[in-house]
Amino acid sequence: MQRVLVAVLAAVDALVAAAVGLVAVLAPFTIVWIAVFGDAGAWAALWPATARVWQLGHLVPVHIDASEFAAPLGIPDAGAVFWVSVAPLLFAAFTLFFAARSGRRAVQSGAPLIALPAGVVVFVLAAAGVQLTSGNDVAETTTWQAIVLPSAVYAVGAIAGAVRAAWRDGDGGAIDRIQDLVDGWGPVWRDVLPLIVRGTAVVIVGLVCASATILAALVALNGGEIVALFERTHADVVGATTLTLVQLAYVPTMIGWGISWIAGPGFALGSDTAVSPSGTSLGVVPGVPIFGVLPEGGSGWLLLVALVPVALGALAGWIARRAYADDWAHEGTGDEHYGPRVVIAVGIAVGSGAVAALIAAVSGGSMGPGRLADIGADAGPAALAVGLEALLGAAIMLLTPMRRQLAWSDLSDDETSPAPADT
Repeated sequence: MQRVLVAVLAAVDALVAAAVGLVAVLAPFTIVWIAVFGDAGAWAALWPATARVWQLGHLVPVHIDASEFAAPLGIPDAGAVFWVSVAPLLFAAFTLFFAARSGRRAVQSGAPLIALPAGVVVFVLAAAGVQLTSGNDVAETTTWQAIVLPSAVYAVGAIAGAVRAAWRDGDGGAIDRIQDLVDGWGPVWRDVLPLIVRGTAVVIVGLVCASATILAALVALNGGEIVALFERTHADVVGATTLTLVQLAYVPTMIGWGISWIAGPGFALGSDTAVSPSGTSLGVVPGVPIFGVLPEGGSGWLLLVALVPVALGALAGWIARRAYADDWAHEGTGDEHYGPRVVIAVGIAVGSGAVAALIAAVSGGSMGPGRLADIGADAGPAALAVGLEALLGAAIMLLTPMRRQLAWSDLSDDETSPAPADT
């Protein structure tokens, strides 16, 4: 494929990724605005609001200064100026997915070193355009963050998709050279890195699925409380619909909190609060309907959920164990090689803990003034808990003694020769 065409297609992919995210915010905002206010001053208000939501969804902190409206609304001066940095991660997740798809296409085109930079540059320009055309005195963002952070989300997704595709199918370049280098490590070590990556993916995907399942179950079991909180807002149809859409955008964020809850450390919904399997201490929380799923207390039985990361670590270890070839494990000598298996177990633990820390970091932050400045999970405890629990499970499956399967060459002449016939 011609290089110019490859660059153009990658640029279009990046532009579509940015545009779809913006339209996903602008369309419902437009409907709500017209339903409530008509078309008076629509664009002057809608575009800055759309830009801020899109930027917040890509990890950009937003500074709110409502001091001009504080007195008429009865808001204390201390509560009129604050930061909002808890991201609705649905937008970042979409961008990551779309960018990974674009990265895979870049490898398939045969010119990834042209396609990837072209896509990232176009997304940088799109983020810069959004920032420079959406000035607003009430909700402001730092310019460099508004450009760099959304672009970093896209770049990470594109690179991850490209590396995965190149590792699987080859790229005739850097990834192939890395694979050749790894293959040169010999049968004992050459599969260590791929098995660490595969095991880490098993643990993280399993935790995400477990957290999503628990969240869905809590919504089903606490539907009455959620409906009651909706009714207390006294919102009309438009308001209730808007509130529902906002909560849906925060579902991936709450799944991130759930991962820390499953691991044990839990998360906070304000300063001096804690939600964990061992207990819940909340006090007064915002009357957001989805918070109706929060447990009122803890139980010793809930601590058993910490076995989920252990089980996922064991599953990752079992998958790695199944991937062993006989010459990988014993190299034809009959002696077991514990070194590679120790490295795989530790690698799965470190990788799982690092990803858990990243999820905790991007799903936490501030949601308002005062106590609401501390929301989400603490990255350090979440990483330590997930890493240790995954290590325990992986070590159980990887470090138990292996029974070697005998080959014909291992049998003695007496064992291989047929028994003499009776006369």
